[in-house]
Amino acid sequence: MTIALGLLLGIGLLLTASPFLWPATAGVREVQPSGPLRVIRDRLVQAGLPQMSVLTFVVASVVLAIAVAAVVFALLPVSSLALAAGVVALVIPAVLVRTRARSRRRAARVVWPDVVDHLVSAVRSGLALPDGVVTLSHSGPPPTRAAFASFEADYRATGNFSLCLDRLKARLADPVADRILETLRMSREVGGSELTQVLRNLSAYLRQDAAIRSEVEARQSWVMNAARLGVAAPWIVLLLLSSRPEAASAYNTAAGGLLILGGLVVSVIAYRIMLAIGRLPEERRWFE
Repeated sequence: MTIALGLLLGIGLLLTASPFLWPATAGVREVQPSGPLRVIRDRLVQAGLPQMSVLTFVVASVVLAIAVAAVVFALLPVSSLALAAGVVALVIPAVLVRTRARSRRRAARVVWPDVVDHLVSAVRSGLALPDGVVTLSHSGPPPTRAAFASFEADYRATGNFSLCLDRLKARLADPVADRILETLRMSREVGGSELTQVLRNLSAYLRQDAAIRSEVEARQSWVMNAARLGVAAPWIVLLLLSSRPEAASAYNTAAGGLLILGGLVVSVIAYRIMLAIGRLPEERRWFE
C-alpha cells in the first residue's frame, strides 16, 4: 500500500510539472528572449555563433576583463589604468561580435534578392509555399542553405508551417529574412494571387538598397578609421608613459586615477559620436 501511494504521488507530481518540463509547441509561437538578451542572442546568431548561449558569452567577457586587468596591473602597477583596461576588455567581445555580425549581414545583403528570385520561381512552377521554401535548402544561395535545411527537417517533423517559420527566423536573425518570411506567412494564412508580384518588387528594392548602402559605406569608411585611430592613439601614449616608475606613481594618485577614468569616459563618448556620424542606420527586426 505504501508503494502504491508513493507511485501515485510521483505520478501526480510529474503531471503537475509536465507543462513546465515539456511545454506544448504545436500551433503556438515559440517564446523568444526579449530586451538586451534578445539583442545579444541575435548578434551571436548573425556573427555565426548560434551554439553559444548568452550566459556563456557574458561569463567569457567577465573572465577576459578580469584577466586583462590583472595582467595590466602586474606589468604596469597603476590601479586606475588596470581598471580602464578591464572595462575595455569587457566590451571587446561585444565589439568583435557586432563587427563580425555586421560584416556577415553586409555579405548576406547581396544574397537575399537571389533567395526571393528562387521563391518566385518555385511559386510560379506551382509548388506550395512550404515546398518552395524547402527547395532553398538545395537550390538557394550557399550561405543560407544550412538554415533552410533545418527548416526542411522541422517541417517534415511537425508539419506546422508557422512554427517552422518562427524557428527559421530565429536561426537567420536578419531583418530582410524577417520581411521575406512574414510575406510568405501572410500569403499562406490570408491567400491572394499577388505574391509573385510582391516578391518581385521586394527583390528589386533589396538590390537597389544593397547598391546604395555599399556605395555610401565605401565613402564613409574613412570616418570609421579616423575614429578608431583617434581613440587608440592617446591610450598607446599612456601605456608608454606608465612604463616609467615616476609616471606610474603619479597616475596611482587620486588625481591621476580621475584623469585616466575621465579620459576613458571622454574616449567612449567621442568614439560613439564618430560612429553615429559615419554609420548608416541599421535595419531593425520588426517581425520578431
